[in-house]
Amino acid sequence: QVQLVESGGGLVQAGGSLRLSCAASGRTFSSYAMGWFRQAPGKEREFVAAITWNGGNTYYADSVKGRFTISRDNAKNTVYLQMNSLKPEDTAVYYCAARRFTATMRDDEYDYWGQGTQVTVSS
Repeated sequence: QVQLVESGGGLVQAGGSLRLSCAASGRTFSSYAMGWFRQAPGKEREFVAAITWNGGNTYYADSVKGRFTISRDNAKNTVYLQMNSLKPEDTAVYYCAARRFTATMRDDEYDYWGQGTQVTVSS
């Protein structure tokens, strides 16, 4: 079992930055690929970014490429999402998710989910 707790969301003006954190429980965090997803009101949940178990590979949605960076610190059991140049359309609840070993952009392939953290970008 892996428990995930997101933090770092909030209200920010367009063009600003936020860093989300996702703290994981368990001793096997380093064997899990991690993903960030988001869901805006009235929309389906969508992929944002993912990182492999060792941080060797990262993947991004086209909409955030060049603005967001996913990283992880296995010693701290934490994955991060650095979000720069935020836009109003980035407003959503952001979720982190975990699955064993390989990263994927499909939310139905992740086994564990956090409760989400709200990000609101004002124009």
